[in-house]
Amino acid sequence: MKTEIKTVAAERSAALPALFAVILGVAVVTMTGHLQADTLHTAAHDMRHATGFPCH
Repeated sequence: MKTEIKTVAAERSAALPALFAVILGVAVVTMTGHLQADTLHTAAHDMRHATGFPCH
């Protein structure tokens, strides 16, 4: 017979990546919601050039 023991600390540490992803997602959506459309376009445009993706 096998007995499996889970600790509360192990369960909390498993939830940390998901919690971080949620917080990061909310922060990104909130920040982009407050930026001007031209600022977002410029940032996306510059990132395309930086990664070598042709956009013209």
